[in-house]
Amino acid sequence: MNVFRLAGDVSHLVAIIILLLKIWRSKSCAGISGKSQVLFALVFTTRYLDLFTVFISAYNMVMKVVFLALSYATVYLIYMRFRNTYDSENDTFRVEFLLVPVIGLSFLENYAFTPLEVLWTFSIFLEAVAIMPQLFMITKTGEAESITTHYLFFLGLYRALYIANWVWRYHTEGFFDQIAVVSGVVQTIFYCDFFYLYFTRVLQGRAKMSLPMPV
Repeated sequence: MNVFRLAGDVSHLVAIIILLLKIWRSKSCAGISGKSQVLFALVFTTRYLDLFTVFISAYNMVMKVVFLALSYATVYLIYMRFRNTYDSENDTFRVEFLLVPVIGLSFLENYAFTPLEVLWTFSIFLEAVAIMPQLFMITKTGEAESITTHYLFFLGLYRALYIANWVWRYHTEGFFDQIAVVSGVVQTIFYCDFFYLYFTRVLQGRAKMSLPMPV
């Protein structure tokens, strides 16, 4: 494991913990897209189906369990514990527009036409677009709390670091995973505008990040 992979995993974990602490401390999930969190839970579920059948390392197994547990804990807080604060009126992205093409692409582009491999490919493609309901929600409401933007920043940073990880592995090991790399690049592109707004507005100390309202 190289430093970029480790830093990426840490950034991913920090993002999820920031979100959980935000919800728990405020007793509110306002401004959080439940749909995005359900999609991320689906990503981890379909990716880690080999949890008890394939052992890579203790680190790998622990991280899988942690991400699964935290993703479902987040969904529980949004849809059960603090459901009265969930902003369903603004969390209106049509997730079927993501799921249908992702499912189709998973059957067409994979490394082996087996259930586990197709589901792993599905998880990679879905992760690339799972944040879209959250970004759509922020655009629709026109603003986001700084703590929510911190969550999004670390989530985007995780993907950017993984791109660096793939570049490093290609140069040192000759390893190249086309599906993961292409999906990761697409996901990072979705964060580009957000990164600009984050550095120019949130880091200036504003409590909320305002966005142009959709026409």
